[in-house]
Amino acid sequence: MLLLAVDTATPAVTVALHDGDSVVAETSQVDARRHGELLLPAVDRVLAEAGLKLDAVTGVVVGVGPGPYTGLRVGLVTATTFGSVLGVPVHGLCTLDGLAYASGLDGPFVVATDARRKEVYWARYDDARTRVSEPSVDRPADLMADVTGLPAVGAGALLYPEVFADARGPEHQSAAALAALAAEKLAAGGPATEDAFLPPLPMYLRRPDAQVPKNYKVVTPQ
Repeated sequence: MLLLAVDTATPAVTVALHDGDSVVAETSQVDARRHGELLLPAVDRVLAEAGLKLDAVTGVVVGVGPGPYTGLRVGLVTATTFGSVLGVPVHGLCTLDGLAYASGLDGPFVVATDARRKEVYWARYDDARTRVSEPSVDRPADLMADVTGLPAVGAGALLYPEVFADARGPEHQSAAALAALAAEKLAAGGPATEDAFLPPLPMYLRRPDAQVPKNYKVVTPQ
């Protein structure tokens, strides 16, 4: 097994290789505006560090969000293209699940990432492997009843300490954690393995920031 994991649903452009037992190589760079520019060089770096070629990859893992439109689609398009070219499966995982897994927390907690517009993408977990709510996007102040008294992981939690009083790291997504979670699910085997993953499609939760102006004038040919 050699999994190539990528995630661009947050400001972190993160890539990792996992051989089924451990992370072979990983790299992350936080830059919310350069996902398209940074991702492929990051893939090249981890392959070079591991001394491997792209054709050694047996599966691709990709964070499907939730996340902003532009950054999220960079990772998904890249992952699905690799899967198609290599003829290997593409396994989608919720980006929040990667942060939860990296936290290593045993009891109930919350993961929250920055959704911009003074909102967060968030979900509740019973432990690092068990999400108990669907990912949502909300204003932090509207979550007081849901998150009070719970540890909170992620950049969204750190941005709003008045709501997430017990905010902590990891702050940013890690493809290494995403790959390790995927490897664990694949190793479990059985008929439920396919259900353990999401299709490699974007989880937006809301409309993209860029929209057609309201007074846009349609020009028709004469």
